[in-house]
Amino acid sequence: MPEAIVTRDLRRVYDDREAVRGLSLEIAEGEIFGLLGPNGAGKTTTLSMLSTRIRPTSGDAWVFGRHVVQDVHAARRLLNVAPQEEALYPTLTARENLAFFASLYGVPRRERASRISRALEAIALQTRADDRVATFSGGMRRRLNLGCALVSNPKVILLDEPTVGVDPQSRAHVFEAVRGLKAEGITILYTTHYLAEAEDLCDRIAIMDEGRVIALGTLAELLRGSAAEEMIELRLASEPRPKLDLTTLPGVVRVENQGHVLRLFARRAEPVLARLMETGALGADIVQVRVTPVSLETIFIELTGKELRD
Repeated sequence: MPEAIVTRDLRRVYDDREAVRGLSLEIAEGEIFGLLGPNGAGKTTTLSMLSTRIRPTSGDAWVFGRHVVQDVHAARRLLNVAPQEEALYPTLTARENLAFFASLYGVPRRERASRISRALEAIALQTRADDRVATFSGGMRRRLNLGCALVSNPKVILLDEPTVGVDPQSRAHVFEAVRGLKAEGITILYTTHYLAEAEDLCDRIAIMDEGRVIALGTLAELLRGSAAEEMIELRLASEPRPKLDLTTLPGVVRVENQGHVLRLFARRAEPVLARLMETGALGADIVQVRVTPVSLETIFIELTGKELRD
């Protein structure tokens, strides 16, 4: 597959803070590529550089071979961005907002009606097309924000946290729209700090933390990189024995303790549980046991030493 986006040692410095630190990526045409990381990881700054909104401090980036600094106008014609901040006019209808952006992006008049209809269908707002945006829920406005990026008929869509603060129904509509765009061959760079979104939508995922990509691959590849294979969650009748070091148990990779809840990340759960039962090492009665495979959250914690919401 041809490369839709390429970055080489991309960096951005604000005063004395390096927001993006040497980012090198290759994203294929038609791929949904996820940038996963907490707030402040550098995701939005990366999108801002790719969309030519801000200049990199150093490094290079291309969109279908067009350099985002040396060939700005050509790069802009190939992509569009749905930012976190809503760029809508509440006194206008959904259709009127889409028409305004179609005009702004230079869409030929003869194509505007069909582009607007296509965008409304993609974001599932056909029945509300002629209602004022002021009457829309937050989720509907987020969907319209995406629709406004679609009217330019871009080859690449940059989606910056498109489901923050939206209701479950609107989130499902956004997911459906993203999958529909992929089916049309559109490349999507999707930033999120929601693990489930990255797992469900993305062909590949780059985990960002403090401006750097610290892991990259398909979900299966990332999971294979974990030292643990299963998580044991134990709900106890009381807090476990003080100064208990369960990492000394064979097969235990990491332990988390939150009050009466204990989580053990292990290569295999069965022998660990058997050992706990034999020795009574917890010093407290076990109320509930749950064993699940490792997840993307497990990988993130292993790599960064913190939870995604931190």
